[in-house]
Amino acid sequence: MSQETVYAIASGKGGVGKTTTTVNLGTALAQADERVAVVDVDLGMANLAGFVSLSPDSTTLHDVLTDDATIDEATYRLADNIVALPSGTGLDDYAKASPEGLRDVVEELRETYDYVFLDVGAGISHETVLPLGLADGVLVVSTPEPAAIQDSQKTVKLTDRAGGTVEGLILTRTHPNSSIDYTEIAARLEVPLIGTVPEDPVARRSVYAGTPLVVYNPDGPAATAYREIAADLAGIDVAQTTIDDPDSEDDDDGDDPGDADGDGDGGWEASPDEVSSAITEAESDT
Repeated sequence: MSQETVYAIASGKGGVGKTTTTVNLGTALAQADERVAVVDVDLGMANLAGFVSLSPDSTTLHDVLTDDATIDEATYRLADNIVALPSGTGLDDYAKASPEGLRDVVEELRETYDYVFLDVGAGISHETVLPLGLADGVLVVSTPEPAAIQDSQKTVKLTDRAGGTVEGLILTRTHPNSSIDYTEIAARLEVPLIGTVPEDPVARRSVYAGTPLVVYNPDGPAATAYREIAADLAGIDVAQTTIDDPDSEDDDDGDDPGDADGDGDGGWEASPDEVSSAITEAESDT
């Protein structure tokens, strides 16, 4: 895989594991001694702040975009080799921040870190589309659920219009024994399939703990998948690990193990015909 350094992690639909993917890919590369920065460029609905434990008066990306702070002042160390630049959560901060300043932020981070991951907001807006064109490559994150796939098609089209390049598709909450051909989904979207991340009973608990899954449960199936995807991005050789179907294991907390982002639809997977129909419908809308 090509050696881009700035990746935008994007999805058309919220709740598909985009922030989880951003944090875990970044952490996996940091564990491999790469210098990594993860940036929450979702200026309106910040999610990365939970991993940083911000106080109400903490300095954030919003302050950088209003020229009230430097990037260093808004950067927080997560662990060895990895820092986070979160967005603020206040509506007043959002109203004052100008997305155009992201260009300078990205360029400065590019000069400082080996890899920069931009956690892009879902939906269609200027602040969502802009990072798609600033990154070297866009990683589209989706579940195999029809609505998510349909919105992924729109993200692919938006990236092209923004002058960006889709590096490939990452499918989350997959099932090893599924009747769905995940490679075919990527082929229908006309992008490479970078990897699949299986449902993992521990994924939701790692989010609540504010700890990346590759640290919280490093030998689990989802953590293994994230490490392999990160290794592929960086061109690092890793030992192949068999990923077992976690559905065969009991989830002792009573929560839906696939609902890592708390959107309530984890654990359900569509039929191949439903997925194909969703892609066809998205194509007709663009």
